[in-house]
Amino acid sequence: MMTPTILTEKLNELSQAQRERLAYIEFKIYFFGKVGRQDLMIRFGVAPAGATRDFAAYRELASKNIELDNVSKMYVIREGFVPIFEHVPERVMIALSNGFGDGINPTAGALIPCEMTPSWNRLSIDILAPISRGISLGKIVRIKYFSDSSGLSEREIAPFSFATDGLRWHVRAFDRKQRKFIDFVLSRMDEAVVVDDAVVLKEELPAQDHQWNRIVEMDLVPHPDRKSEVVRRDYEMVDGALHITVRAAMAGYILRQWHVDCSPDHCLADKAFRLWLQDPLVLYGVESAFLAPGYKKEIT
Repeated sequence: MMTPTILTEKLNELSQAQRERLAYIEFKIYFFGKVGRQDLMIRFGVAPAGATRDFAAYRELASKNIELDNVSKMYVIREGFVPIFEHVPERVMIALSNGFGDGINPTAGALIPCEMTPSWNRLSIDILAPISRGISLGKIVRIKYFSDSSGLSEREIAPFSFATDGLRWHVRAFDRKQRKFIDFVLSRMDEAVVVDDAVVLKEELPAQDHQWNRIVEMDLVPHPDRKSEVVRRDYEMVDGALHITVRAAMAGYILRQWHVDCSPDHCLADKAFRLWLQDPLVLYGVESAFLAPGYKKEIT
């Protein structure tokens, strides 16, 4: 087995395109147990000879990871397999449950059996694209937006980041109508157009969004009314607590989505609340705290 330094040097000698193909070989081996030339040919459009060279290159880098099964003519995982690429669990699950999709040769559907709850927050690509361009280019975006308070209205926003509460996708942006930074739900937009000749002002820049830039540290512990050992294992707690750091703008969303009891006396009886925010005072001044279950603003 190559040393990590030599392995890194060898990988850096390859083109980016070939590194992606080798990473795909490893992905298929690691999570499916087998991979063949046809997989590379379909995924990347390479010729049979090119696929053969890629497998030879991978075997040179990690000879103990795969071997050719002469019956199926597929490469299969070896007992001493050690990955040479980093595989981020969250991205792996997205690929396994939704398939690959690069807009050119997408693989639709799950790659392996996976059941998920349906998402009702459908995104429009015609909305997503201009919002994304606005973020990337630092431009103002004119949108038509539906809200509970004002119905459908036209807004000019300075977007700078996408965010999700686990159920809905938002964009964090400065709203010129309300003169403050807020979250806009993408599915509530009827139209989005990048305004090329509009200038983002200093007070509209992300650096001025104090709720976004403020980091909140929270200790979540097993709910006192639940079986604590099970909760500790589920959340891989260290010293009996799960320590998380989040943006103030996102804290309320996370506490709601994770079903964290934020009442000072852990009084929420619903068994869905398996965690308790040990110190509700950490939410002082956090504008999104109104979303946190059981939180009372008057706590001082």
